[in-house]
Amino acid sequence: MVIQLIYLLACQTFRWLAPLARSDASKDTEILMLRHQLAIARRAQPRPRFSWSDRAVMAALLRIVSKQRRTQVALLVSPRSVLRWHARLIAWKWAYPSRRPGRPPKPEALRQLVARLARENPGWGYRRIHGELLGLGRDVAASTIWSILKQARIDPSPRRVDCSWAAFLKAQASAIVATDLCHIDTVFLQRWIVPFFIDHGTRQVHIAGITRHPTGPWITQQARNYLMDLGDHAKSIKFLIRDRGAYFTDNFDAVFHAIGVHVLPTLPRVPRMNAIAERWIGSRRREATDRILITGERHLRLVVSEYTDHYNQHRPHRTLGQRAPDRLTEPEPPTATDNTRVLRRDRLGGLIHEYTQVA
Repeated sequence: MVIQLIYLLACQTFRWLAPLARSDASKDTEILMLRHQLAIARRAQPRPRFSWSDRAVMAALLRIVSKQRRTQVALLVSPRSVLRWHARLIAWKWAYPSRRPGRPPKPEALRQLVARLARENPGWGYRRIHGELLGLGRDVAASTIWSILKQARIDPSPRRVDCSWAAFLKAQASAIVATDLCHIDTVFLQRWIVPFFIDHGTRQVHIAGITRHPTGPWITQQARNYLMDLGDHAKSIKFLIRDRGAYFTDNFDAVFHAIGVHVLPTLPRVPRMNAIAERWIGSRRREATDRILITGERHLRLVVSEYTDHYNQHRPHRTLGQRAPDRLTEPEPPTATDNTRVLRRDRLGGLIHEYTQVA
């Protein structure tokens, strides 16, 4: 028994002295590996599970430890496990897509701008927003704006108006002028009449005047004033569309016949024959006068003049390639970048918003 005890003590002493011959790096690596295994074993689970970070750490430490020490140290993993991890890593590398399929997503700044225009202008559809963005120098397809609005859970097309006589008006637009009268009721129940002319080719609106009692001579005089304002451009007019109101007298037609213009009265109960003028009346009501309480003539002149300036100078039109009537001859705006700021100009006390870009 004494000899056996001496033998065991000698063997244990040599085991204790063996680490003294090893390098500090080898011992530190083994300590780190054992500590990491202990941390995995202490996790509150039925059995230890290795995360991707655990696998990476264990594989790296096992690569440093010598093969002889691997067989002497108690390990939670076997060589088969390490090979299985490596096989999964290779499969993930070749199976995981390197990039998302399809087109790259639009910049977040553009998405926020589209949503901003839609929320600040509830009556605008995606086509109207498309025209506004083109005026801001952002060349984005209308379908892209539709997709952005759908993702933001905003209705891309809240309202649509169907127009007839499209082929005729499109072919003859540059030589057609339409006229009509619209009424506006004030808060004191007084009705004012606003005659206007609109050019089919440029969509430019000319307000002829404001009166409470339109008469034939007064309307005829407004027609003369309109032709005088046009000057030489009046020679390009070939057709005038008007309704059959009693205020459009023979003298009114004679003013246009004198310069070679053919007057086309609309058929009874067919307002679509004068669809361009009717559309302007509808736009003016939806965007301005139906949202304001008019107090009197002076207030009415201010509102109508302000909206007409907005309509002619800034509001985009689909027929004009999403440009404003007064900007048909101006160069295209510079292409916007992510650093381009967009400023808002308010008209009619913030009822109408106009957007411009600044560097």
